[in-house]
Amino acid sequence: MATNRTKATHPHAMSELCEEGGRLYATALRAGRLARVDAEPAPCLMEFSLLQPDPEEPDWLRPVSPAVALARQLNPLENEIAERRRWASELATTFEPFMTLSAQATSTSDSITVLEGGDRINAALNLAATQCQTEMLTVQPSDRMSEASLLRGMERDRPLTERGVRIRTLYQHTARYSPEKLAYAAHLADGKAEYRTIDELVERLIICDETVAFIPTRDDQQVALELRQPGLVRYLIKVFEFMWSRAVPLNARAPYETAQDGITEIQHSIAKLLVEGHVDEAIARRLGMNVRTCRAHIAKLATALGSGSRAQLGYFIAQSGILEQDHGQSREESHM
Repeated sequence: MATNRTKATHPHAMSELCEEGGRLYATALRAGRLARVDAEPAPCLMEFSLLQPDPEEPDWLRPVSPAVALARQLNPLENEIAERRRWASELATTFEPFMTLSAQATSTSDSITVLEGGDRINAALNLAATQCQTEMLTVQPSDRMSEASLLRGMERDRPLTERGVRIRTLYQHTARYSPEKLAYAAHLADGKAEYRTIDELVERLIICDETVAFIPTRDDQQVALELRQPGLVRYLIKVFEFMWSRAVPLNARAPYETAQDGITEIQHSIAKLLVEGHVDEAIARRLGMNVRTCRAHIAKLATALGSGSRAQLGYFIAQSGILEQDHGQSREESHM
């Protein structure tokens, strides 16, 4: 019967001191004892060792001092805490060497992020453009710009120039004959956007505020690297500035039409690549033109040098000394 009474009046967990238990314990402290039957509705009193049997009268319980009861409850907890602290210290000592390695790896990983898929690449570029405050540098090898990519580029670049960000873009010389690129440059030509062309570009590159750079890793432009490692970004800026100093303004006279001793700038570039052993397809790809146009320039180069066959052309190039001339000097002086 006492069991039923306990269940009815003591619904809480045994680790808690209920309101009834608190009232009974206070009564026991004031009276110096409590009848055992009166304590049955609150078994938590015995759980917390707040009451103990009266050695002289079995039907009565005597209260334990709160300080003693608290010490009894806290002692195992303190022992457990001390044990866990010791265990934590041992774990920290064990893992400390690996934490250092992990920090180094995380630093490198955070500096180089792989972006896969056009949507993710464009999202990262848009975010970088939004955060750009001073200057954006871009290198764009020649290809056909789709209407969608043209509009996407304008949507990203126009807000930059409107808030005073400078944009410098490098194209290949073939961009001079691309209506899409010419229209794009004209649309943004407001003093903050500057465009130049050069005969050969290595690969695409975008740099924002000397802080973040983007380069592709595949020809299909579906995988790119986002670089935030300061040393890498500084190096890429130097590469850009090297090419920029050798490029000519987009609105200047086309290098294709600027002949020097009968050899145009583009033919000079082709001659250099021919001597290096590149085939027509590789030369066309590096100079941003189709193979047919490249071969037409090669034919004109052979005629200018008096070469009667393709097999002799390399010899005639070497004998002519055109590769020893500084074909870029007058060009650099024209825009510096």
